Amino acid sequence: MEPLPNSHTEPDGSPTLRVLSYNIRSMRDDTTALARVVKACAPDLVLVQEAPRFFRWRKKLAQLAHAADLVILTGGATAAGPAILCSLRATVDRTEDVLLPLTPGLHRRGFATATVRFGGARLGVLSCHLSLDKNERYEQGGMLLDRLAALGVEHAIAGGDLNERPTGPTFRRLATDLQDCYATAPWGTEHTWTPADPYQRIDAIFATKNIEVLGCGVPLGHPGVTEADLRAASDHLPVLAALRIPAA
Repeated sequence: MEPLPNSHTEPDGSPTLRVLSYNIRSMRDDTTALARVVKACAPDLVLVQEAPRFFRWRKKLAQLAHAADLVILTGGATAAGPAILCSLRATVDRTEDVLLPLTPGLHRRGFATATVRFGGARLGVLSCHLSLDKNERYEQGGMLLDRLAALGVEHAIAGGDLNERPTGPTFRRLATDLQDCYATAPWGTEHTWTPADPYQRIDAIFATKNIEVLGCGVPLGHPGVTEADLRAASDHLPVLAALRIPAA
C-alpha cells in the first residue's frame, strides 16, 4: 500500500494535512496500543469520538494527546464525547463545544468544533458521534451541516462515528453536500466496524467540495500500524485522510 502524503505546506501557502477520525471507546481498551496507532498515523488533526467523559477525563485525554505528540484542541465531556486533538502545526482561531437537543431516553450528543489555520489556509473542523436512533440521527445530520456553515469559513471538514452505513439517509444527506472522502479517493481498507471482523463502514471523514482529497481509508498496513494494535485499541477502526486545502 502506498503511504499517504506527509504533512507539508506548498510555496503558495496551501497545506496538505493528515486527518484521523477515531472512536476510542472512552479509552477503556489498550491505551498503549491506541497511542501507537494515533502516533503512527502522524495526524495534524484527530477527530475523536467517545473521549473519556467522567472522572479525570481531561487527564486521560491529555495523556493520549501527549503520547501521540499532540495537544487537546477542544471537546470531551463538554461536548458529550466528541473531541479534537491537533499538532503544534495548527494555529487556533476559536473553539466551541455544542450540546445537541436531548431526546428523552436517548444518549446526549454533541459536536466539538474549531476554526484553525495551517499555512495560508483557514479551516473549519467538526467531530461528531451521531445517534443510534434513525430519526434523531437524520436531524443531527442537518444540524451538522448547519453548524459547518455557521463556522463562516470556505473550507471545512467533519468526521466521526455516524452509526450508519453509506446507503443510509443521514450518510447520503451528508455526502450530498460534502465529499465522502473514502468514496472520493479510496485508500487503505474500507470497513470500520468491528476490528475483529470488519464488515461495515459507519465511520467517515467528509470535506467541503473545494478541498482536494488525496486518499482516505482505514490505515491497515500503514507504516507503524499493526492489526494487533488496531484490534486492541478500540471497538472501531480509525479513518485516516490526506487533504490538500487551498490557501486563502
